[in-house]
Amino acid sequence: MFDLLKAVQMFSAADVDFIVIGGIAIRGHGGSYITEDLDICYSRTRENLKKIADVLAPLSPRPRGIDDSLPFVFDWTTLQHGTNFTFTTSLGDIDLLGEVKGIGHYDDLLSQSLEIDLNGYKTKLLSIPALIIAKEAAGREKDRVGLQVLYALQEAVNDED
Repeated sequence: MFDLLKAVQMFSAADVDFIVIGGIAIRGHGGSYITEDLDICYSRTRENLKKIADVLAPLSPRPRGIDDSLPFVFDWTTLQHGTNFTFTTSLGDIDLLGEVKGIGHYDDLLSQSLEIDLNGYKTKLLSIPALIIAKEAAGREKDRVGLQVLYALQEAVNDED
């Protein structure tokens, strides 16, 4: 987990346009949720793709589930030719999502995110209601626990109001 937070800090320090979604966002909202990867939604502008590639290249990214003996070239043009990527890196698994099911692209998520300070780095997190929409739209069995945590967090926030 610590290494994945370091990855978030690296993206923030490089001024990458991204929003943390998934398990780390749930934890960022105060939920006790165990996750083994970092999920981010990212802006697909050329400049941002180059920043992402600059951050990830030293971490030796490789597509998850692909045989290590197969050749793979990672650079910003690789990112330009796809939308959603699942990488294994030296810091852990990092998923780059150009589109989030149920919500849309980076620009669609911006209005549904909030900015937090993560050890001195400004970082955007997807809001609790938007995380619920995304997890429900994904419809995966593995998201059921995360949804329960999110419902409880949403209820706690509603009780405070």
